[in-house]
Amino acid sequence: MPEHSGALGPDTDVAVVGAGIVGLAIAWEAARSGRTVRVIDPDPAGGATYAAAGMLAPVSELHYQEEELLELTLASARLYPEFAGSLAGPTGYRATRTLVVGADAADRAALADLRQLQLRHGLAVEPFTIRRARSLEPLLGPQLSCAFSIEQDHQVDPRVLAAALQSALAAHAEQQGWTGWLQRGRAAGLLHADPADSTSAVTGVELADGSMVRAAEVVLANGLGAARLAGLPQGLRLPLRPVYGDILRLRVPQHLRPLLTNTVRGLVRGLPVYLVPREDGTVVLGATQREDGSAAVSAGGTYQLLRDAQVLVPAVAELELFETTARARPGTPDNAPLLGRVAAPGGADIPGLIVATGFFRHGVLLAPVAAQICRGLLDGGADGRWDRFRPDRFSLIPTGKSQP
Repeated sequence: MPEHSGALGPDTDVAVVGAGIVGLAIAWEAARSGRTVRVIDPDPAGGATYAAAGMLAPVSELHYQEEELLELTLASARLYPEFAGSLAGPTGYRATRTLVVGADAADRAALADLRQLQLRHGLAVEPFTIRRARSLEPLLGPQLSCAFSIEQDHQVDPRVLAAALQSALAAHAEQQGWTGWLQRGRAAGLLHADPADSTSAVTGVELADGSMVRAAEVVLANGLGAARLAGLPQGLRLPLRPVYGDILRLRVPQHLRPLLTNTVRGLVRGLPVYLVPREDGTVVLGATQREDGSAAVSAGGTYQLLRDAQVLVPAVAELELFETTARARPGTPDNAPLLGRVAAPGGADIPGLIVATGFFRHGVLLAPVAAQICRGLLDGGADGRWDRFRPDRFSLIPTGKSQP
């Protein structure tokens, strides 16, 4: 465990480990609350954020056996307009609808069943005729079997949003006279008030180069890396697994613009595929989901995405494929985030430590609500609605708070 005396004063109020979209959002919310912030990451916004399509889709992303996530995803979607509006310049946020389409009869039946689940939860999913769907998106394919419109599922460009968050933090730091809001380095472990007791208060972060950042509060928002840190509280289990996804980016030639004006999600022979149009004339096409341990772009996954996308929008065949990306998203056993404070044996929460990871495919969507929840914890409060996402729910800590 890294050694550190808690007697030294903090370098910053809040140290956020991880500069993906979630970590940057938490840092921005902490800064807006009047706190000083230090963000620690060797490659800001270079992980899953760099690859993400940015669908803000609590309705169409509702999955069977994941209904407990719905309240959280809807809450975050409602926060997005204000969250994006708090940033100067472009954020990539677009309040366009999502069209959901099916290719064959089996896809139609699966989407109709899913709609029943969505309706039971009070969500608005409007059936469209194929003709009406084509009136919105004329380049939809001729063989589609069904279409649904979801008005409240929107999109954001994560790369643009991450850049806006970094610019906002840099400007705020300069205005407030901070020194170095961003520390490019890899976190190696947590510092504790008592170096011999990993359940004592967390007082900062040690980096791989041996330097230290002392902080009143540490937020672990570094995805899969959170579980590998030294000095995690004894008994804390962060069961994160890498779920890889292949994402393609294509450029639309001038004569086909706009290829789409809304996000189009579909099922093609039971396989999900989506196309997200960007304002710069590109389209994001995704995404596969695999747990094969390979960080390389999959040839089979690329073929599958291009094949299925052409069923939905045949003109995809005429686009320029200019980027293929694969990144790992941090999944958990219940596909819900690890979000909140961590209890020590006996029940009291360990001072100075908040965990915010395990967002799986919802990281971009959940960034605003994760930031809001973390700010509440920093302020000394807690919203009991989100206790079911506590990061110690899989841990063997005799507190009465963890869940088997």
